[in-house]
Amino acid sequence: VLSLCCEACKKVIFHVPSQLEAETLVGRVDLKECLQSAEFIGSSDENFKVLEDGSVYTTSAVSLSAEEKTFTILLKDSQEQVQKKIHVSLVEEEKKPQKTRHARDTILKRTKRRWGPIPSVMIENSLGPFPLQIQQVQSDTAQNYTIYYSASGPGIDQDPKGLFYIERETGNIFATRAVDREQYPSFQIICFATTPDGYSPEVPLVHTIRIEDDNDNAPYFTQDVFQFSVPENSKPGVVVGRVTAEDRDEPYTLHTTLKYRIVSQTPPVTPAFSLHGDTGVIAVLLPQLDRELVPSYTLLVEVRDMAGQPFGLCTTGTAVIRIEDTNDNAPSFRQLQYETRVEENRVNVEVLRVSVVDLDEPGSPGSGAVYEIIRGNDDQSFEITTDRNTNEGILCVVKGLDYESAKQRVLVIAVNNEAPYALAPHSQQVSQSTSTVTVHVMDVDEGPVFKPCLLRIDVKECEDIGTSIGRYVAEDPETGNSEGISYRIPPGQCNWISIDERSGEVRTIKVLDRDVGEMRRGQCNITVLAVDRNGKTGTGTIQVYIHPGNKNYPRITKTDFTMCRDRKPICLTAQDGDESPYSTPFVYRITDRNMASMWKITRHNDNSVYLAPRDDVPYGVYDIPISVTDNGGKVGESQVRVNVCDCTAPSDCNGTTRYLSGGNVTLGIWAILAMILGSLLLLLILITICGCCGAGAMQRHVTDDCANHNLIISNTEAPGEEVMDHNIIPLQNTCDQGGYGVKTGDQQTFEMVKGRGHTLESVKGGGHQTLGSVKEGGGQPMMETCRYSYSEWHNFTHPRLGEKVHLCRQDEEQKHSEDYLLSYNYEGKGSLAGSVGCCSDQHEEEALDFLDQLEPKFRTLAETCIKR
Repeated sequence: VLSLCCEACKKVIFHVPSQLEAETLVGRVDLKECLQSAEFIGSSDENFKVLEDGSVYTTSAVSLSAEEKTFTILLKDSQEQVQKKIHVSLVEEEKKPQKTRHARDTILKRTKRRWGPIPSVMIENSLGPFPLQIQQVQSDTAQNYTIYYSASGPGIDQDPKGLFYIERETGNIFATRAVDREQYPSFQIICFATTPDGYSPEVPLVHTIRIEDDNDNAPYFTQDVFQFSVPENSKPGVVVGRVTAEDRDEPYTLHTTLKYRIVSQTPPVTPAFSLHGDTGVIAVLLPQLDRELVPSYTLLVEVRDMAGQPFGLCTTGTAVIRIEDTNDNAPSFRQLQYETRVEENRVNVEVLRVSVVDLDEPGSPGSGAVYEIIRGNDDQSFEITTDRNTNEGILCVVKGLDYESAKQRVLVIAVNNEAPYALAPHSQQVSQSTSTVTVHVMDVDEGPVFKPCLLRIDVKECEDIGTSIGRYVAEDPETGNSEGISYRIPPGQCNWISIDERSGEVRTIKVLDRDVGEMRRGQCNITVLAVDRNGKTGTGTIQVYIHPGNKNYPRITKTDFTMCRDRKPICLTAQDGDESPYSTPFVYRITDRNMASMWKITRHNDNSVYLAPRDDVPYGVYDIPISVTDNGGKVGESQVRVNVCDCTAPSDCNGTTRYLSGGNVTLGIWAILAMILGSLLLLLILITICGCCGAGAMQRHVTDDCANHNLIISNTEAPGEEVMDHNIIPLQNTCDQGGYGVKTGDQQTFEMVKGRGHTLESVKGGGHQTLGSVKEGGGQPMMETCRYSYSEWHNFTHPRLGEKVHLCRQDEEQKHSEDYLLSYNYEGKGSLAGSVGCCSDQHEEEALDFLDQLEPKFRTLAETCIKR
C-alpha cells in the first residue's frame, strides 16, 4: 500500500488486519513528498522499522486493540538543518460479512473456459536470438489470432510498431528485438481470436508484457562538484554536508541500492572526514581542523549500486570542503615601543600609525583590529581609531597639549579583534598585546589663556546699571602673569555686560530683568578676547546667569464674590509673577480687626485659602482687607468684596443686595406648609370642643366648678400645694405661652401672661370683660358656662395665628415657632377611663367608678375634683 504524505506531512493512515506477524509489510510512505533528501529515517516505535524507500515493516508480532495504533516517522536533513515528522496510524480493517449460501447457489453451472495466460516477462536488453518467443495464447474455438498492442513508459509517444507479433495459426507471441526498460517499462497487448469466417467467439484478451530490469545503468552524482564549508576547530561528528546520487534502474531493487565511500583526500594527511555509506552524509572526523594549516580539503567519493558489491556499477564525484575561519588567533603589535612628536595646542592631527599581525583570515571579523588607549589618557587628549583598509591604528590629538604643563606624554595602547575569541579544545587562553607610545610635546609661542576658560557669573535680577559682578583675566602661558594683556568683547553678542580693557572687571550695562526681551531665557554666553603685546589672541567665555528676584507682589486674582444663605466658603487664590523661592507658599491675613472678628480664613493649599463668616452675619456688602505674603516676605494688599445676599444662587442677586423685610430669617416652603396645617388642625379642635360644650349645656346645668370635667396639666415635678379653691380653671395655651384666668371677687378675667398683651376680653371689645356671666345672689357669683363661644375664640385666635405665621415665614432659624410647635414623647398606653373632657358622652361622665381604682399618685387629684 503506497500512501502519500498529506498536508505537509501531517498524518498517514494504513488499514491492516488486527494481527500482524513479524517482518510483515504494513505499507509504504512516499518520503520525498515530505523531505527530498533525508539523511536519517527512524521510527518512534521499536515494533516498526522504515526503509529508505518508505516501506514500513513490523519487527515483531503486533496486535491491534479497539483503538488505532499510532507512531511517528522521523526525517532529518543535517545539511539543510530540517527535521520533519510523519504521523502513522494503523486502523483495523473492516471485516466483510460472510455471504450465506442458499440452496439454489449450490447448483453447479457449466461455464465456458476463458483463454487467459499469465502475464509475460521479457528481460531488458535481451541478446536473443530474435525473434524471441514470449508467450502463447490459444482458444478452443478459434483458429486465427491477431493483436493490437500499446506500450507505457517514457517513450509512449514513440511508435513501437513491429516490436511484437503473433502467429496467426498458433497464437505464439514473439519479440523482434531487445527492449530498454527505461523507455518501455511494460506493454499491453490486446489479442483477438476469430474463426475462419471472421466470427469472434472469445472476448478480446488484454495481455501484459513486463520488461524485467537489467542493471545497465551506473549511478551518477546529482552535482559535478559538491561545495561544503565547516568552521575550524569543529568537534568530531559535526555534519558537513551530504552527497547525493541517482540510478535510472528500477527503484527499490539492488540495481538502485547505492553505497558511498571516500576514495581519496587532498591534501593526503590524516583523514579529516567520514562518509556515511548509506546516506552520503559527510561528517568531521579529525578533532582539530586548523584553517591556518589547511584552508580546504578535496574528497574523491565513489557511489556503487548493488549495495556496494564489487560487481556493481560505480561512479566517482568530487566534494570540496572549505574550512571557515574562527577567531582563534589574537593580534599582536609589530613593535612594542613607538615615539612621535607634536606641537602644543594642535588639535585633530594625526601623530602616529601602528600596525598588528593576525593569523586569521584577512578581512574577516576575526582579523579586524580594535585599538584602545588603556593608560596615560586620563584627560582624553588622544584618540585612536582603525583604518579599515590597512587595519592600522591611527593615533590623533583631539585636545591641545600644553608644553608648560607636560613636555611629553606616555601612552599604553592595546589591541583586540572585532569578533570574540573561539579557541580550539585544550588550547591556552590568548593574551592581549600592548605597545608603549611616547609623545613629545614641542613648545610654540602661544597667546593668552583664560583660567578658567568658562566663567559663570550669577547676577541678581534688577541690579543697578554699572554694578560690578566679577573679574575675568587671562595670563601668558610662558610668563604666567597678566601684564600687557588687554580685553574686549567682540560685537554681535548680547549686550548685558562690559569688561574693563586693562583690569578685566565685568560690570552690568543695563538692568537685568528676566521679564524683558532676550533676558527671558535667564542666561547668556559672552565670548571675551585677550590680546598680548605680540598680538597673540586668546578667548574665554563668560556665562551670565540672572537669578530670579522678589520684585512682584502677590495679588488675589478675584476680589468680588457673592455669598448666599448657605454660607458656602469662598476660595481665594493669589498669584505672584516671581519664581521659586519667592512665590508660594502664600500667607493670608485679614488686616482689619473688626472684619477679622466676623470672618475667618482656612488654608486650602500653598496659594489658596477659604474665606467664611465666623457666625451669622447680616445681609449686606462687606469690604474685607486681606494681605498676602509670599515666601520671600513681600506683602501684597487686596480688598475682597463679599455680597452676603438672601438668595439660593449668586445669579439671584444680580449684583445687588437683597434684604429681608422685618427680619433676617426665612423659612422653607415645607416649614411654612407644616405651620399652616398645624394652625388649621388647632382651629378644627377648638371648633369641635366648643360644639361639644354647647350641647352639654343644653342638657344640664353647669356648676361653678368646671374642674370636675378637666385635667389640670402641671409641669412641676415636685409635690405642690393642695389647692382646694374651685375658682381656678385651666385654659388653653396660645402660640407664645398659655395664660389662665383667676376668679377674684365679682369677675373672672382671662389675660395673656406673655406676648403682645392681647386678651380675649380686649378682643371682645368690652375693655376688661368677665369670662362668663355671673349670677347675683349673696355676693357669690356662679359661672353659667365653662367655654367661650366659637365666634369669640375665632376673633381672638385668627389674627394672632396669622401674625405668627407671617413671622415664622420670615424667620430662617424658626425661633418664632418654638412657642407653639412642641413635641411630646409617648407616655404609655391610654387609660381605661377613656376621655375626661367636656365633650365626653353623658353616660361615660356619670360612670365615675374608675376613680376608686386610681393609683396613689392620682388620689389627691381625685379628692380635689370631687369635693364641693
